[in-house]
Amino acid sequence: MSGIDVGEELGARAAQARALALLRIRSRALAVVITPAAVAVVLFAAGAQGHLGGPFWDGVRWAVLGVAVVVLLVATAVAVSVARARPAVSPTVPVAEEGAPDLYRLVRDLADRLGVPAPSAIALTPDCDSWLEDRTHRSNHTHRSSKSKAAAEAKNTAPVLVIGSPFLWWMRVAELRAVLAPVVAGTDSSAHPDIAAARRFVRGLDAAVADGAAPGRGALRGAPVTFAGWVARLLLRACREHAAEMERCVAATASMRAQGVDYALRIAAQEQVGLAYAGWDRLLTRVALPAWRMGRWPSRLDAGVVSALTELSRRDRLADGFTSRLGERPACDLLEEPGIADEATSLLAARLFHGGPAESGPDWAPVDWQQYPDEVVDRKWRTEAARLHRVLDAMGVPPASAADPAVPTLARVMEHLAGPGGPGGPGEELAAGIGAAVARDDAQAPPPGPAQQAASGAGADPLDLWGPDPLPLFPLQPPRTGTELLADHVAAMVCCAAVDTAGAAPGLDWLDGPALLVDGERRADLATPVLSLVEDGDPDPLRSWLAEVGVRSDKPVRLV
Repeated sequence: MSGIDVGEELGARAAQARALALLRIRSRALAVVITPAAVAVVLFAAGAQGHLGGPFWDGVRWAVLGVAVVVLLVATAVAVSVARARPAVSPTVPVAEEGAPDLYRLVRDLADRLGVPAPSAIALTPDCDSWLEDRTHRSNHTHRSSKSKAAAEAKNTAPVLVIGSPFLWWMRVAELRAVLAPVVAGTDSSAHPDIAAARRFVRGLDAAVADGAAPGRGALRGAPVTFAGWVARLLLRACREHAAEMERCVAATASMRAQGVDYALRIAAQEQVGLAYAGWDRLLTRVALPAWRMGRWPSRLDAGVVSALTELSRRDRLADGFTSRLGERPACDLLEEPGIADEATSLLAARLFHGGPAESGPDWAPVDWQQYPDEVVDRKWRTEAARLHRVLDAMGVPPASAADPAVPTLARVMEHLAGPGGPGGPGEELAAGIGAAVARDDAQAPPPGPAQQAASGAGADPLDLWGPDPLPLFPLQPPRTGTELLADHVAAMVCCAAVDTAGAAPGLDWLDGPALLVDGERRADLATPVLSLVEDGDPDPLRSWLAEVGVRSDKPVRLV
């Protein structure tokens, strides 16, 4: 037996040992519940046989019986709450086998090579990660009749394989297979009865804790659920160490099992995982976020990540040679209709990272990459320029001397900011006004529509479990200071003036987002002269930049 086989066997045994430890915690909890009832049975049996007689023992017997009944009723209520609680299910886009037969065939062939059960289904997530997710608990509550329940349990014995959608578009088929090998290998542990039972126990406790902490229930209805959540939290604390160690052993065992499958390619594929994460993060924060804030969601994010990573490989020496891979078959070819899948995952990404309804509407519409410069970039610039002039109006700042008072100009902004910077200067006063205006506009913006059930009607929307509020799972962009907001607004005003007076055009940079194109080339040198004006009150660098591009600061600018 090789060292890998020995390590795999030891890891599997360690995982099973931790699973048994979790099941022993469940058994001890059950023993605590039935102990009063057992004591009551012994006391009544002793009384029936003529032992422990007298008024004192009669009182003890009935008191213990009362305690046993109360404990059993409370335990039953807690058990029902845990059984009925729905564990959180990761929001994903399901991939039917008829829509991706080649992908299902790849995964099944991989499972055969690993000697493990094949996943029961495949789903996509708008993130750079892949995992197995057991959804048996949820299915058991969906199917009410015993026959359909048994069928659901049989169908969902193997977990669902969740694949990060950026992997499908950026990786080649062989790379995807290598990356998925250790993930698919985990189905072997999921099929083990002790590990599966331990996971169901922990997931049920976790769901009960979440239900107990959920607001919106009355005192009468909420008290039992809250108490059940408190009990579940105590049990979960006792389980935490064993559960974490069990999952670590399961992951280690799966990784060792997968070492015999495409191991050399897997090392190279892991480099693509890191590259995909970098490009995906830049695409979300710098390209998708400006559109989401305007009620538009890019409908081809996964296709966009390919463009972003191709651009990154062109700029970054560390990524040299990666573009040669693009001649190989992309993993998205394993889907029958990759465009539809891309649109579905793009909408889910918008909902997860920003918040929004499940379907398009007047204030939540998709945008293609060809439309992005005109419908997002230009609109963003003009919205910010209009806000800048509204704040100047509120401050009583007069128009530029050579300008028509009825129209906004860049000269007005520059004349106001030109002068001493620092505390108390015009830049700080205007920055405070811009910050307040942005906060006010954000507060007045209509909230995204509530999560709606999918048109297919197949079950409840998984995002319903997260509540009705917008769902940024993590902040895509840290809060910006007033000075940073002011610099953005001044830059937007400059871009508007360049478009209206110098023949420039809005554009899209795949890594940096909105871009100004002059003679078809991106101008990335605007930030420094704008900061000189905003922070130091020095307009000369910006004036030189405007003269070089041919922008007329005294000409009127069109605002929204």
